[in-house]
Amino acid sequence: MKKLFTLILLLECIFQASAQTTGPVNELMKVDAGKLRSDSIRKADSIKKAMDTAAPLAYADFSWVNGQNRQSSKLLDNAYFTGDFTFDVNYTQSNNHPNDDLVTGSTALARNGEADVSMIAIGGDFHYDNVRGRVMLQYGTRATTVPRNDYSAYRGEYDLPTAYRYLSEGYVGYHFDVWHGINVDMGIFMSYIGLMSYNNFENWSYQPSYTSDNTPWFFNGIRVQMFPSVTTKLEVWIINGWQSYGMFNKMPGLGFAFVNQPNQRTKIISNNYFGTDVAGAPGVKRYHTDDSFEYLYFDKADKKGPGIKRVAFSATADFGFQDGNAPGGVVYSPFGKNASNFMSAMVYNRVMFGDQAKWGWTIGGGVMSNPSRYLSIVPPGLATDSFIAASTPGSKMAGWDASTTIDYNPNQFLTIRFELVHRFMDIPYFDGPGGVTTGPGGNGYQTNPQTSFNPNSYIPNPPTIVNAQGQTVPNPNFIPFDLVKSDSRFIIALIGRF
Repeated sequence: MKKLFTLILLLECIFQASAQTTGPVNELMKVDAGKLRSDSIRKADSIKKAMDTAAPLAYADFSWVNGQNRQSSKLLDNAYFTGDFTFDVNYTQSNNHPNDDLVTGSTALARNGEADVSMIAIGGDFHYDNVRGRVMLQYGTRATTVPRNDYSAYRGEYDLPTAYRYLSEGYVGYHFDVWHGINVDMGIFMSYIGLMSYNNFENWSYQPSYTSDNTPWFFNGIRVQMFPSVTTKLEVWIINGWQSYGMFNKMPGLGFAFVNQPNQRTKIISNNYFGTDVAGAPGVKRYHTDDSFEYLYFDKADKKGPGIKRVAFSATADFGFQDGNAPGGVVYSPFGKNASNFMSAMVYNRVMFGDQAKWGWTIGGGVMSNPSRYLSIVPPGLATDSFIAASTPGSKMAGWDASTTIDYNPNQFLTIRFELVHRFMDIPYFDGPGGVTTGPGGNGYQTNPQTSFNPNSYIPNPPTIVNAQGQTVPNPNFIPFDLVKSDSRFIIALIGRF
C-alpha cells in the first residue's frame, strides 16, 4: 500500500509539472500568434500606405513595358525642373537600294545608306507648386517626316508646319490634388495611340509596326488626366484633330484613354476617338478604337548573374472607319465598295537576359488593312500626289510586317540596337531602285529645289511642261517614280537619353 501511495504521489507531481510547463508554452504560442497577426497587419498596412503614396501607374517596377521609359532617374532633376534629352542616330539600308536614298512609309526612318540624325530632343518638365509645363524641341529628320503628313495646315495662313516643326511637345497645365491627381493641360502632347512611343528609346523595336506608324504621334488641344487610384488613369481629349496642327472642319476631335495597371505584370490600354478629319467634308465622321494588352509572364529580375531575367509580350488591335457624304457625291462607308476603314493588329514578344537584364531580344510584327488609305503615310517625292489621287473610298491597301531586334543596354542611359525588318504591301508603296525623286535622267536628285520646294507635296520633275510657245507638252526628262511592293532592311541605331 505504501508503494502504491508513493506511485500515485509521483504521478500527481509529474502531472502538475507538466501542467505548469505547458501553460507558459501555450501562453507563449498565443503571444507569438498574436505577434504574427500583428506583423501581417502592419505589413499589409505598409503596402497599402506605399500604394496610397506612390505616383500613379508607378507603384512598382514597370521598366519592362513596351512604349514606356525604363529609366529610374534623370541626370538633371531638381525641385523646379526635370530635364529630358534624347539623341537618336541610325543607319539603315534597304535591299531595294533606291537611287535617291529615301525611305518611304516610315516616320522613324528617312535616309538609306547614310548616317542619319533621326531626332535630337531637348527639353523637360517644369513644376512649381501645382503649376506644370513641358517643352520638347525636336531636331533631325523626324522634324520633316512627321509634319509632312498634316494637310490641315493648308487651311488658312501662317505656315503651321514651319511654326510647329521643331516642337514635338509643348504644354502648360495645372495639377489638382483630387483623388491621386487630376491634370489639366493645353498645348501639343503625345497621343500614344498604337501603343509604341514617339521616342524609340522607350520601344522594344525601332521601326514600329503599321499600327503605330500610321496612327497619330501627337494631339494639339486640351487633355484632362484623372487618376482615381494608383493603378488607373482616365484621360479625356478635346483636340484640333487626328495628328493635325489645325482643324479640317469646324468640329474638334474628341477622345478618351483608359489605362489600368492592376499589378506589376499587367497593363491594359484603351484609346477611343471621334472627329471630322476629311478636309472640306464635315459630313464625314471618323471613329477609331485602339486597344492594347501587355503582360510580363516570366520574372526573375532579382536573380543575379547570366540567364533569362524577364519575358513579356504586347498585343494591340485597332479598328476605325469613316462614314458619311462628301461634296461631289463622294460616299464614305465602313464596308462595301466605298469602304474607308482601318483594321490592324500587332504582337511583340521580348526576352530580357544577361547580368542585370542588359540584353533584349524582340520578335514581332503586324498586319494592316486600310481601304481608302486615309491613315496611311504618304510616300514622298513624285509619288505624293499620285498616291493621294488614288486614295478614294474603296481603294485597296493591305499589308504585313515582321521584325527581330537585338538590344544592348549597358546602363539606363544608352541603347545600342540592331534590327532586321521586312514589310509587304499589296500595292506599290516602298521606294524602288529608281527612287521617287527622279530628276533629269533618273539620277535621284531634286530639280531646282530652291524655287519648287513644297514640304507637303513636292513634284520636282513633272510629266508635262509648258514650252516657249505656251503649249503643254511631255517633259523629255521625266522618268516615273519607282515604287515596289516589299522592303527588307537592317537598322543600326544608337540612342542616348539623359
